[in-house]
Amino acid sequence: MVISMVLLIILFFQTVMNMTRAILSLFATEMGASTFDIGMLTAVYAFFPLIFAIHAGRITDKIGDRLPVILGLVGVTVGMAIPVFLPSLLSLYISQLIIGVSAVFITVALQNLLGNVSSEHNRDRNYSYFGMSVAFGSMIGPIVAGYMGESFSFSSVFLSSIFLMIFPIFISLFIPGIKRQDKEKIYSFQSSVRLLKIPVLRKALISSALVLYSKDIFVAYFPIFAKEYDIPTSSIGWIIAIQGFAIILVRFFLNALTEKLGRDRVLIISVFIAGISFLFIPFTENIFILGALSALMGLGLGCGQPLSMTTTFNASPKSRTGEVLGLRLASNRLSQLIAPAFFGLVGSWLGIFSVFFISGTFLIGGLFAIKPHKKRKLAS
Repeated sequence: MVISMVLLIILFFQTVMNMTRAILSLFATEMGASTFDIGMLTAVYAFFPLIFAIHAGRITDKIGDRLPVILGLVGVTVGMAIPVFLPSLLSLYISQLIIGVSAVFITVALQNLLGNVSSEHNRDRNYSYFGMSVAFGSMIGPIVAGYMGESFSFSSVFLSSIFLMIFPIFISLFIPGIKRQDKEKIYSFQSSVRLLKIPVLRKALISSALVLYSKDIFVAYFPIFAKEYDIPTSSIGWIIAIQGFAIILVRFFLNALTEKLGRDRVLIISVFIAGISFLFIPFTENIFILGALSALMGLGLGCGQPLSMTTTFNASPKSRTGEVLGLRLASNRLSQLIAPAFFGLVGSWLGIFSVFFISGTFLIGGLFAIKPHKKRKLAS
């Protein structure tokens, strides 16, 4: 029952997030935003989460999971309402700040709750279900946003998201609040950072950051790229949604793939596929080819999140799982803060096409950071 509630909350939350983020760049452009502004808007979403993610994890360990989820969902709803009733570029910045902080508490608390109610034997499966719910939201959200943005207005997407948030807020009232942290033990920021000395945990955080920043860059900049070729908003929504469908599809086979090839090899192959897909996007304006590249990207990116989630939870000290999941989210938000600002500058200087070339290169280059180290043979 708890698992079902978690999956329903994350499904609605991710649907709303992907509805608004799919049209955020177009909404901002309509208000006169430049390519650099788009990058900064995407980065602002990650700014406060970078600061608060570890603290959010500690709070979750200390007071339980229910209250952070409820407050987070209410915060997201407030953030969605701001650009509807006060439409301006400034209101979009404020909205993304509030939504970013609120999303941290939702994500950390739900991941921590799911890990706590799962056993070692079914944790991989449950996190895979979690990932599939996220992917369903990634698929449904852009399609709905595309048609609404084309038929009505971009602000109508934000307005409808407010009503959609009522259901997960109601469900969150009934989830359990599991406390894990020893109340007598207080951990410093330095002690959190020292957790990065665990090699398995460090590699999981890097791979997660690579995957998440890539998804954000695609969602932020692909609509602008597509609009240069006069691709309809509804088609843009479908192309982004195809990526979500591919993420769902690959997760049906993820357990079989990891058993046959091993976690490390699956992760490396998936990141490589995503990187190659990024590199090829600027070479075509054909909707079907762009859809195929989006699907390939989804197949690649779809493996990284559940694998890094399970690895992170399993490598965590048992009383600090929320804190470590917060550390994981902080590393994700660091990449989401730096990358969009950097690519906003790159896009404004070298054009939108360069964003995809450089992002693909970064993804492929990141393989050197996550590849397994070969064990040296002892001299006989």
